[in-house]
Amino acid sequence: MSNATILQPSSSTASRPRLTVNARIWRNAWRSPEMKIASLLFLALCFLTLAGPFIIDASATKISVSDKFLPPMFLDGGRYPYILGTDQLGRDLLLRSLVGLRNAFLIGVISVVLMFVLGCAIGIFSGYRGGWTDVVLMRITDVQMSIPVIILAITILGMSRPNPITIIAVLVLAGWPTYARVARSVTLAERQKEYVRAARIIGASDIRIMIRHIAPSILPPIGFVAVLDVARMMIFEAIFGFIGIGIQPPTPTFGTIIAGGTQYLLNAWWITIVPGCLLALSLGSLNLIGGVLERSRNQVLQGAA
Repeated sequence: MSNATILQPSSSTASRPRLTVNARIWRNAWRSPEMKIASLLFLALCFLTLAGPFIIDASATKISVSDKFLPPMFLDGGRYPYILGTDQLGRDLLLRSLVGLRNAFLIGVISVVLMFVLGCAIGIFSGYRGGWTDVVLMRITDVQMSIPVIILAITILGMSRPNPITIIAVLVLAGWPTYARVARSVTLAERQKEYVRAARIIGASDIRIMIRHIAPSILPPIGFVAVLDVARMMIFEAIFGFIGIGIQPPTPTFGTIIAGGTQYLLNAWWITIVPGCLLALSLGSLNLIGGVLERSRNQVLQGAA
């Protein structure tokens, strides 16, 4: 057998597709036990938010004065169907907490998607165009970043009846500058590379270059930050509800449930503990997923270097 035959790679190795950087990041992250546990926990919480009203024979908004302050079923005095007890008006705490989780998660995801799109669009356009366009857009970004989220929320939500749309608008206004800054810095580095110059030479328009060539470069450094931002937006939604500028009753939110139970901490501690624990579990799983993805990204990029 000749040396050429020996050195020739096998057909299975040669035909094996080479994974992209993003695919290797996800594969490396999924090998972590933390990623699997956090993902399963978060999926279980999502399942409960969707299936809870159909599984539990109770109502999240129905008032039953005769059933108020019932403890969880595992304590003396608790009874079915109030698995985790009732609040000061006899409403089922588990269902109210699940509805609150659903509202917080939807607001968090929609807010992050919108601020991601808006911030990246502004950052890419600013970094690619440069000149006065870059100066003006970045000064607007600096002004927006200097306004605290709570001050912005009180100003906007305090002048009108808060609803999910206005809350999302406040969160997007407060969060897009971070994405714009990161997108601009990546664009400044990418616009001088050979593939961008080659695209200009063959006649590609600026819009095509920004969308098709530069925008995909934004995803790895900023995509995993968006996962952590979902948890941060959920916290803000709970804070808004706690101070009275969130979604208004009778729609349950984490903030309104916890705020309503603070005056009963000694006699009915479960009113605040149940939604607080559910919020902590959901935020912990999201933060763990984001942290594992970030570590995986660093490992893959360091290995590639």
